[in-house]
Amino acid sequence: MYTLGINAVYHDSAAALLRDGVVLAAAEDERFTHIKHAKRPVPFSTWQLPFDAIDYCLAAAGITLKDVDHVAYSYDPALFAGMPKTPGATITLPFDPAGQPHTNPSESPWDPLFLSYIANAKAQLLDGAPHHLARRFRDVDRRNGFSWHFVDHHLAHEASAFLASPFDDTAVLTMDGRGEGVTTSMGRFVGGAYQRLRQVELPHSLGLLYEAVTDWLGFLHSSDEYKVMALASFGEPVYAAQFREIVKVRQDGSYTVDAPRLVERFGAPRERGGPLEQRHFNIASSLQCVLEETVLRLAGWLHQQTGLPRLCMAGGVALNCVMNSKVRDLGPFDDIWVQPAAGDAGTALGAALWIDYRERGDRVRHWRMDHAYLGPEYADDEIEQFLRWSKIPYRRATDIADEGAQMLVDGKVIGWYQGRTEFGPRALGSRSILASPIEASMQARLNDIKDREDFRPVAPVVLEEHAADWFVGGQRAPFMLFIFDVREEKAARIPAVRHVDGTARIQTINRAQHPLYYDLVDAFYRRTGVPVLVNTSFNTRGEPMVNSPRDAIESFWTSPLDALAIGPFIVEKDGAGATVARS
Repeated sequence: MYTLGINAVYHDSAAALLRDGVVLAAAEDERFTHIKHAKRPVPFSTWQLPFDAIDYCLAAAGITLKDVDHVAYSYDPALFAGMPKTPGATITLPFDPAGQPHTNPSESPWDPLFLSYIANAKAQLLDGAPHHLARRFRDVDRRNGFSWHFVDHHLAHEASAFLASPFDDTAVLTMDGRGEGVTTSMGRFVGGAYQRLRQVELPHSLGLLYEAVTDWLGFLHSSDEYKVMALASFGEPVYAAQFREIVKVRQDGSYTVDAPRLVERFGAPRERGGPLEQRHFNIASSLQCVLEETVLRLAGWLHQQTGLPRLCMAGGVALNCVMNSKVRDLGPFDDIWVQPAAGDAGTALGAALWIDYRERGDRVRHWRMDHAYLGPEYADDEIEQFLRWSKIPYRRATDIADEGAQMLVDGKVIGWYQGRTEFGPRALGSRSILASPIEASMQARLNDIKDREDFRPVAPVVLEEHAADWFVGGQRAPFMLFIFDVREEKAARIPAVRHVDGTARIQTINRAQHPLYYDLVDAFYRRTGVPVLVNTSFNTRGEPMVNSPRDAIESFWTSPLDALAIGPFIVEKDGAGATVARS
């Protein structure tokens, strides 16, 4: 049984494909379209189906759409907060929706078109594929073809956590900006059955509050929230009292969020690209502080209700690794797992997992998410063919991990392009920029290479077996979703990855997850005694992570990277030891 999952709502359009409970492929559409977060400039085109990601998933399985049994779409228009309640009511398009005010986050003049687009998603899948992809979407039996399922957005988030986590029984907490009308869900997955315990509805949303402050601080909302999290480390929570007036947690596990009125409280917003002042750092710190306090209280209520020792989380708010770490260290649960594609991209996976699980009916899970390498992969001959066609000087390495490690020891910054693309927002060693952590100046150098703000930290990858030796409480963390304090006695050895607050957002790697990546870090360790590298995403500002060999080559030549390790081949700016292969 094949089940295709789709997210095409709000942002981070994505697709995922399962066969009998096993995930075969998953990818965000941005990796193909080069539109970051798959957010298009025209409002209604934001909801276009992720045809490129769907095409990839079908190709990875060697099937076409007619072979799919179920399609799960991670949004249910019948649950939408603004859906007409009168039976038979029609959805009409306002004359000029773009010119109408948008003051309520649960309402928009675009909502009728938004709902109409979702309601017609099945027809769009059958008829709307671009001509160059259409061959995978033809010949579907419209009468007896796949079954279509609208899946509650938060259920898709929840399922992406409890059906992918390593836990058999677990409490579940999901938080995002908004779904159809819900912003937070809490429940438990026990004995193969899921039970909801509490939900928080619009307009009360931790995600939308964080978005609003992100926008006030001059960054892009629904995109740059991680910058605000990084900014918080430079400030003090001197405005926490004001944010506690905005966010109030109730004894029943719910909370309210009053209108933040940020200009009234804090003055004029920062202009995009303008100078950062101490008050900006302090506001970010205060927001982060109150978010952590609130989620800790929610986790406490959930633990009290379930009595379960384990928690899994999803939703865009769960990408806040500082908050996750507070729940890990100060919360009541013994163990926590966070979906690596916790944002809306992960709902494509969650919707597919849920429908597959429900339709099979045996309550047996055949897959656990040990890694996120679920995207496209290119064979060595495909890579070499593109290098030859491009007339780019390159050479084949004898041992790409060993030679790559030596380049890193020599102080070079390399693009590392190996294996299947990561699913989710984090580069985890398939589409990464890598560097030595030994020189403190490397952090600034990498931010310059990527044209990023200078306050942004860079993250380390560490061999799993050495994590506890270099980071306080270091433990398995393969998805870069938790922070740990750098051990004081090791701090001078890896200054590039130590944030201003003494922490690092680590990724652990073991050989079973990605052998070549592990071997690279291990080869660097054997040369230096440091089992750590700097790992940041292989992209430049405003671009999604590279996907194809063409993407990697273009990003390499339009940035000051020193070398590119792509498959078994090495490309260097100085052309060292290389020849131009001629066709």
